[in-house]
Amino acid sequence: MAVDYTVIVVYLAGMLAMGWWGMRRAKSKSEFLVAGRRLGPVMYSGTMAAIVLGGASTIGGVGLGYQYGLSGAWMVFTIGLGLLALSVFFSARIARLKVYTVSEMLDLRYGGRAGLISGVVMWAYTLMLAVTSTIAYATIFDVLFDMNRTLAIILGGSIVVAYSTLGGMWSITLTDMVQFVVKTIGVLLLLLPIAVVKAGGFSEMKAKLPTEYFDPLGIGGETIFTYVLIYTFGMLIGQDIWQRVFTARNDRTAKWGGTVAGTYCLVYALAGAVIGTAAKVMYPKLPSADTAFATIVKDELPVGVRGLVLAAALAAVMSTSSGALIACATVANNDIWSRLRGVVKRDAGDDHDEVKGNRAFILVMGIAVICTAIALNNVVEALTVAYNLLVGGLLVPILGGLLWKRGTVHGALASVVVGGLAVIGLMASYGILANEPVYYGLLLSLASYVIVSLATPATDAAVLAAWRERLAGRDAEPLSEPVPVPQ
Repeated sequence: MAVDYTVIVVYLAGMLAMGWWGMRRAKSKSEFLVAGRRLGPVMYSGTMAAIVLGGASTIGGVGLGYQYGLSGAWMVFTIGLGLLALSVFFSARIARLKVYTVSEMLDLRYGGRAGLISGVVMWAYTLMLAVTSTIAYATIFDVLFDMNRTLAIILGGSIVVAYSTLGGMWSITLTDMVQFVVKTIGVLLLLLPIAVVKAGGFSEMKAKLPTEYFDPLGIGGETIFTYVLIYTFGMLIGQDIWQRVFTARNDRTAKWGGTVAGTYCLVYALAGAVIGTAAKVMYPKLPSADTAFATIVKDELPVGVRGLVLAAALAAVMSTSSGALIACATVANNDIWSRLRGVVKRDAGDDHDEVKGNRAFILVMGIAVICTAIALNNVVEALTVAYNLLVGGLLVPILGGLLWKRGTVHGALASVVVGGLAVIGLMASYGILANEPVYYGLLLSLASYVIVSLATPATDAAVLAAWRERLAGRDAEPLSEPVPVPQ
């Protein structure tokens, strides 16, 4: 294992070094939070693919393949579909807004007053997303070092918090590019072919497994529909995803770079399902499907390759964790803390104090994420809570604002509150993993948005005119002075 350990240690040291390098570039709020809005197509597509393909997509995707066969690809496949939809239909308009958070977009569209409540919901989503990624360190470090769960979470979480705090989005962008390359080599080019060969090839896999393992819909129509509702729509509105869109150099980069990343996700989804199916042939009686990835890596891969593939798993977890962490801190600072103080800071130019403030929020949120991850055990439940809150509370007012000009701030607020509370109450009633909370919560959110919007005065014409100007890319420079929050 010495060679494997060396590969992992070098990888982790490289992540910290890039954090230090990123700190030298992040001199303004724009540089720190959105990499100066300067990423070209290659870096943009690589980092976008890295953030959406995390531990759930890698370890969880292989686990679903182990449990359901090729149809286990649907969870990650719907993530790819969501990224494609975002890139093709919405990313150019989102990039032209030149904002930092989803809540700022809602304030621009509806004329204020929607930001604080939507910010709280988005903060809860990004926090839980970061927590689920941080919990996954325990699985990987257990395979590597037979490490205690709590110590593994602290070690992995501390590295992510360190490089994210140092350099913000620049550090995260650089590390994500490395993580994208490592994942591609480790999972697609090494683990996938080795797993298929060790399982005896596709003919042997078909001979040893039931036919439903090769049914594209074997996981069930209702499950696929739920994945589409949660993950495909979740990709359209998450702060962690939008904050990457904000890093694009221009509209074309956001659209085509995101399309490449979405297509990559579809390939990654199928690869994970095939690896899991192969693991089912080799290890038919594992105690848990989620251990399939670690088992096949530990037992079947040669020295050195094993270290690289485990580094790929770490890369997957770290990319999602760091992206969720900076999104959580950005929302906490810009959408909650600033509003509670009575102002919304659209931008502070090159004010170094803004960088210090955001850096402090990343550190505080990172510590909170690590502590929460230690306290929680169930990754699936935490992830489900995150996406149910996001989709149930924010999907309708965000997409409604982009697509329906009659939507009003009162309708948006009603939609967020009713949808969010409905999802929480229904999860308590039906169970966290039930499908009904997001179904009914989304319907109630939509009904509230439409009814209240039609029953209240239309959005002021001046607000809509300013909104259209920003969407068109005109008058797109953020304000330099703090703006009072409308009461």
